Amino acid sequence: MTKLILCVHQKGGVGKSTIALNLALNLSDSSKVAILDMDHQGSLLQLHEKIDGIYITNDEQIISNNIEYDFIIIDTPPYLSNALPNLIQVSDLIVIPTKAGILDVLAIKSTLDLVKREKMDSKALIVFNMIKPNTTLTKNIMELVKPFEIPVARTKISDLVAFTRSVALQGVRHHIKAQGQINNLTKEILIRLL
Repeated sequence: MTKLILCVHQKGGVGKSTIALNLALNLSDSSKVAILDMDHQGSLLQLHEKIDGIYITNDEQIISNNIEYDFIIIDTPPYLSNALPNLIQVSDLIVIPTKAGILDVLAIKSTLDLVKREKMDSKALIVFNMIKPNTTLTKNIMELVKPFEIPVARTKISDLVAFTRSVALQGVRHHIKAQGQINNLTKEILIRLL
């Protein structure tokens, strides 16, 4: 049965597309994976001919006709669209990437409120992305998200150039540290999907 993984956050620039792509590439090593690019910028859709082993589309029909994929990863726009409540309801996991910044945490509240309103908080996972190493900022921001009572991934994705380049290089396989972080995040996600 196909597992739907929704990458959502109302704020742009938090790394939804980069996480969606690298997660899809990781899962495609042993599974049949598709990406549904619902962002009107179409960043991932533009890669459909450059990325091997993943079907990338903007056709929402893939959600209802999903029998041929093990995983469909849905990349959403940087705002709360009218489609989100339904997408949240049908998703098996809701991945909420966020940067460790005050404005990012303030912006995440609307996304988390929507997830809670749909009674899907047990299927949500906050992923700290673009983390600056050796700072106390991440720890401080993690304290700010505790009151939301949404699980936070143990894996933190660092602010590495390898992630920025991953779009052009078909993932982070060429970078040991970045690939290790994506591997760990993938494991966490697969455990939550069991």
